[in-house]
Amino acid sequence: MKFHRIALSATGCAAVLLLSACGGKEEAGSPAPAPAPTSSAPASSPATSGTVPVSNADATAPGSELKVGDRAVVPFKYGNDKAGTIAITVKAIELGAKEDLAAYGDKAKGMTPVYIRLSVENVGGTDLTYSSVRLRAVGPDGKGTGVIITGETPKCQSESAKRDFKTVGATFETCALQAVKDGDEVGGATYGDGDGYKDKPVIWKK
Repeated sequence: MKFHRIALSATGCAAVLLLSACGGKEEAGSPAPAPAPTSSAPASSPATSGTVPVSNADATAPGSELKVGDRAVVPFKYGNDKAGTIAITVKAIELGAKEDLAAYGDKAKGMTPVYIRLSVENVGGTDLTYSSVRLRAVGPDGKGTGVIITGETPKCQSESAKRDFKTVGATFETCALQAVKDGDEVGGATYGDGDGYKDKPVIWKK
């Protein structure tokens, strides 16, 4: 069980191949060898690490508005030594029952849980093992819900990438626990952790 943190917000994330050859000493009287055919070295060689380059043109633009079920390709960093490109698909945004927050005790008073269910795909093929992805719930107006909560419930289990999440096409599914104040509605979920997305997050509207 992951530990919980909860709070109320006051207001409302070429390579170039070089070829060289050494010729041996010619014996006297032997015919000079014919020049060997030459070919230009390739400007680049195929990657051998299982990674694929992902250009900015392939990424979902900051500030994009998507629907639940849509896939967003975004840059991703985790910790100090893991970076790459992932695809996030938000599959559902659901209001849970207040009873689901029983483990939080009085700290969850006045809150209703929000479950953001998503799948994550490794697009770039870099080593992103054991990383996790954060999404935030927003209200119908696209602004924060005024509540910050982390952890999980029996109906919303937070999962991290496994040790095989380092190849193109590797996937995992998880659930992000969020909350709204009692009586409020949830309008969508946002991703704002990648470069260029902090001020203009991608939003999936419910």
